[in-house]
Amino acid sequence: MRQELRIVFEDDWLVVVEKPSGMLSVATDKGHEVTAHSMLRDEFGRIFIVHRLDRDTSGLLVFAKDEETKRALQDNWEEAVQERRYTAILEGSIEDEEGYIETWMYENPRSLMVHCYGLRPGDSPQKPPRKDWKYASSHCRKTREFTIEGKPYTEVEFNLETGRRNQIRVHSQWIGHPITGDRKYGAQTNPFRRLALHAQGLAFIHPWTGKTMKFSSQIPKNLKIREKLRH
Repeated sequence: MRQELRIVFEDDWLVVVEKPSGMLSVATDKGHEVTAHSMLRDEFGRIFIVHRLDRDTSGLLVFAKDEETKRALQDNWEEAVQERRYTAILEGSIEDEEGYIETWMYENPRSLMVHCYGLRPGDSPQKPPRKDWKYASSHCRKTREFTIEGKPYTEVEFNLETGRRNQIRVHSQWIGHPITGDRKYGAQTNPFRRLALHAQGLAFIHPWTGKTMKFSSQIPKNLKIREKLRH
């Protein structure tokens, strides 16, 4: 079990794991495949998911051992979380070294595609133009550029200020540089044969001890860069 789903932390209330790419966080209504949730349930019995990662996103994922702990975290997640740091590999060469992406986001309930729209002058994050739009903000920092078979790519660190569905994937498409391997949101290449997105850093306030819990996950081997362009 631990070779596929590595437990990085456990106490009386919480379990933090590293989920591999290609594994669902929790089962959908349509299937009964092995998921991060089902694997932990086999080991711990009752287990509750606190937040989710997309199937093809790897990295840090939090579970609760009881329903009270799950509710305590979920009900105050935005306040409890101090860091949500991701590493992504985007198509193309990005000129800016650092910046913020701020948009409205909307999920189509039929297609499940998430769309985003730029904020207009005078827009307030607390007052969306439509009630089904949600404010989304990402801080991004370029960490390196490289080429694979002559094609340029950029490794970017994202720190989320909001946690919307598919936020990094949609924001990457919005700036014209989709995450490699993300065909859903416009990627044309897939040199790593997976979505190049990894949940690398997570910090939050423990619901019962009040301590800051900080975790870091190494970039998996199947996302290692083979040919550097420049640092």
